[in-house]
Amino acid sequence: MNLRHRAMQPGHIRECVEIVANHPVIGPRYGPAIKDLPEAWLRLLQCEAKRAVVVYADEGPRAPICFSGVTTIVRDDFLQDLKTPSHFWIGPELTRRITKGESPLLTGKQLREANSRGGLNLVCWESCIRPDYETRGEVQRYMVSAFIQEHRGYLWKEVISAQCWSPDHLDFILKTGGRLWDPLAGSYTSTLSTDSSEIISQPHVVGITRDLELGDWAGSWVGALFDYHPPKLALNRSEQLLLSCALPGATDEQLARILETSLPSVKKRWVSIYRRVEDQLPELIADTHVSDFPASGRGKEKRRRLLAYLREHPEELRPVSLTSRERGMKMKSSIREPQTGAEKGLR
Repeated sequence: MNLRHRAMQPGHIRECVEIVANHPVIGPRYGPAIKDLPEAWLRLLQCEAKRAVVVYADEGPRAPICFSGVTTIVRDDFLQDLKTPSHFWIGPELTRRITKGESPLLTGKQLREANSRGGLNLVCWESCIRPDYETRGEVQRYMVSAFIQEHRGYLWKEVISAQCWSPDHLDFILKTGGRLWDPLAGSYTSTLSTDSSEIISQPHVVGITRDLELGDWAGSWVGALFDYHPPKLALNRSEQLLLSCALPGATDEQLARILETSLPSVKKRWVSIYRRVEDQLPELIADTHVSDFPASGRGKEKRRRLLAYLREHPEELRPVSLTSRERGMKMKSSIREPQTGAEKGLR
């Protein structure tokens, strides 16, 4: 099976809602709210404080979506509501609040501030797989890999899993680092006081905090989400967007089409990015062996090194609030006189 994932687009919503509505466990949790889910997800796609992906089972334009995953970055008050009895089903509650204009998601400014100082709350809205793919081990493994890939690089302080749809799902979440919230104790626990079938039949909360994960000497796969290093490059949003699109290997011509801009604008943005790298991480793209590459190849090698660095440091592509020093550094970089010879090589 050839699995691949991409960001959810408006054209995916109808099929993704059908997956949720037809799921024998998740669908009934929504009740009448299922009719409002398309509108809620359409509004969600316009927000920064989310990650929404679809996973395809095969290649081709008619490949079925076998999994849709939607996560949200929410305010502290929503997290407190979620963990306070009586609990609620996350998906229907988010659907209700967003369609009524009561979204608990962070604004773009709040997201940048919290990701720079204090940390973020991640709440999984829905993690829904087509029932006929639930027993496919490769799909389960791919879902975990894609989840980590999409959410690394943020400063998380608490992560709440999607509410479980089966005892096996609950067991999987607990074995991979999650813990069950005990409202009576006001803390997370890894010990189940009741049967898992009973737990999943009612609204429940499974999650983990940064402090708990970092205090666990054994660690878990979810621990990768809490491995955080402050970004060094202070990239702006347009530069981050270009680099995110370039990571899969897009050419400048393809980037211009994706970003709906001109080829000269793409090249100008690359020059700005390389100036930032030269200021902050000069060793990353320094031509230590210039003779190894012809002039046309040095630019490709610089790009290869930069993209390899970004795959290991996704925090560089996450929203942040710049400090005064970083704003000064960006201004200095933007007014620097062009270095024509170097820029020709970078292109």
